[in-house]
Amino acid sequence: MSANNSPLTHFDAQGQAHMVDVGAKASTHRVAVATGRIRMQADTLALIQSGTAKKGDVLGIARLAGIMGAKKTSDLIPLCHPIALTRVAVEFEVLPEASEVVCTATAENVGQTGVEMEALTAVQVALLTIYDMCKAADRGMVITDVKLLEKHGGKSGRWTAGA
Repeated sequence: MSANNSPLTHFDAQGQAHMVDVGAKASTHRVAVATGRIRMQADTLALIQSGTAKKGDVLGIARLAGIMGAKKTSDLIPLCHPIALTRVAVEFEVLPEASEVVCTATAENVGQTGVEMEALTAVQVALLTIYDMCKAADRGMVITDVKLLEKHGGKSGRWTAGA
């Protein structure tokens, strides 16, 4: 808990927002895995799978966008520390029966603070890129179920969703 006995570490004893001091924390190998999905019309998914979307290779570009998003997390989220990522992986699973694309992102570093926000940002940016690239065909796409699946490392150790 923080100095004001609140579980919200981004507030000081006076309730003011601040960047958490991680200077005394040990550097450890940290990993976070996040996921999310985008639901769309079957015809839109067929465009993605065939590679004939107007703007090109949707999943390839979305993968790069997700990686770039993870690298820019501290520029987007005000109290996130800029960190040196050692690995970011963005993967997609196409689910034709549900007309969905599932994105899973893994972020890693060796440092004093975790990479959960980087993994979550990678997922969101990748899914937003799919939306952007396909919106001319389907403005009704829905991004849903974005969440952290697991994290490893640091003082709090291992956490897994649903465990």
